[in-house]
Amino acid sequence: MRIALAQVNPTLADFKFNKEKILDFVHQAQQKKCELVVFPECTLFGYHPFDLLERTELVKKQEAEFKDLIKKIPKGIGVIIGLITKNPSKMGRPYYNSAALLVKGQKPRMFHKQLLPTGDVFDEARFIESGDFSKNYFSFNGKKFFLTICEDIWAWPDAKGNSPYKMNPLAKVKKQKVDMVINLSASPYFIGKMKQREYVTAKTAAYFNAPILYANLVGAQDEIIFDGASYIMDKKGKKLMTCLPFEEDMNVIDLNTLEVWNKTPKIDVNEELRRALVLGLRDFCAKIGMKRVHLGLSGGIDSAVVAALAVDALGPANVTGIGLPGPFNAPESLSLAHELAKNLGIDFKIVEIGPMYDEAVKALTKGIQIEGFSLVNENLQARLRGMTLMAFSNKDGSMLLTTGNKSEYATGYSTMYGDMCGGLAPIADLTKAQVYALARHYNKEGEVIPTEIIDRAPSAELRPNQKDQDSLPPYPDLDKAVTNLVEIEGAVKTATDKWLMPILMRTEFKRWQAPPILKVSGHSFGRGRRYPIAHKAKE
Repeated sequence: MRIALAQVNPTLADFKFNKEKILDFVHQAQQKKCELVVFPECTLFGYHPFDLLERTELVKKQEAEFKDLIKKIPKGIGVIIGLITKNPSKMGRPYYNSAALLVKGQKPRMFHKQLLPTGDVFDEARFIESGDFSKNYFSFNGKKFFLTICEDIWAWPDAKGNSPYKMNPLAKVKKQKVDMVINLSASPYFIGKMKQREYVTAKTAAYFNAPILYANLVGAQDEIIFDGASYIMDKKGKKLMTCLPFEEDMNVIDLNTLEVWNKTPKIDVNEELRRALVLGLRDFCAKIGMKRVHLGLSGGIDSAVVAALAVDALGPANVTGIGLPGPFNAPESLSLAHELAKNLGIDFKIVEIGPMYDEAVKALTKGIQIEGFSLVNENLQARLRGMTLMAFSNKDGSMLLTTGNKSEYATGYSTMYGDMCGGLAPIADLTKAQVYALARHYNKEGEVIPTEIIDRAPSAELRPNQKDQDSLPPYPDLDKAVTNLVEIEGAVKTATDKWLMPILMRTEFKRWQAPPILKVSGHSFGRGRRYPIAHKAKE
């Protein structure tokens, strides 16, 4: 039996588009002489719908497309897809997160997800009722399978004996001899996530003494990136096949011989990160209907990396860089921004904010009696930059990308309604060190980002001779503290930890108002980190 693994990128709530994509991949699987094709979790609805599930009409529209899909499934192939289905009972949550086995001329066989993730970015139990996967054995064309959906296989205790669940219901399933375990997933990407997936799939394969097919969603939804990288693993935990990461793909295995059609080469961590951010940026724009983006090019490292990512995502014709020289910008800042724009092949515009700043200072001095030079003057420049960039958005129908990094966001080293303006924050889950590593990665095969941008000291250039380290600890120390306190939620240990912790606690109000942040770490700012604003906690 040949089985196809169809790694697809659906669009949330575009049910007709998703249905047509499913049918396209089904026909591809038939051309490869497959008897069964497996799609990821929630292929028909898209994932994750969150509070779209309040809109019952949307679920009805998905049901209509599902009925049409059933009619159009061709003969000679079984199709397993993920979707949202209604809970027929008056008790419990209104929906199931389901999988359906579709075979021409037969009633669909339904399976429901049992374990519902409630940590980090997900809260499935808000609308989804828990199913019972002990009933998920099924036979097809002489082979026997056991089907699970994403979180169902994640209750195995880790090497230290830790698990988010008091018991592992999978270990309570009465074992039967199966030819393959199937898992439909929509597992968000972050650096290091693959090791966790490999652990739980290996444990599941060993438990059932059978290979496991892991079909993972690809694409991005708001700040969440799904990397695909689906695979099949044998009962001993060896990967037999892997789909391409960060793009749609189909791969085929012969269940009798365990032979596969394609093998995917590995990529290093910086290329993995680049592809993740490019996919996140591209899909965010595509799925909200935005074709063009722009950003302020400061001659600094952060805006340079965001510009390079934007070009990879949308092409140089759809990216505009804007230089915003003010009273305290070094002359080389503008020339380096211009050089970067030339290297990337993007349009570059210049708007002087100096005259606007002078007029604003006069008006504020007269109206509210500002005196001397203070934070008022610094933030005024940042907000004039933001105002100008947003004016370009209105004029050109372009989306502004904000360029702050995670180390800055953790410290509140950003200006509300200034440099935090934008529709998306592509690198706000990267520490400063990761930004530098990505810049050097871009230059591996030739200078894309001018070397002087990488080498010069970071500065917001809002006062004379300003450097980031005038206000912040050295970035290597700060990055470590951010990783410790935010990503792994560790205890306060170092002097930099002690400096950062109270600042982190009192600047949450800024992060609540930040644009969506593409998530590439285990714990990012945004939807998965629900800290309150009003509290007295200091550590």
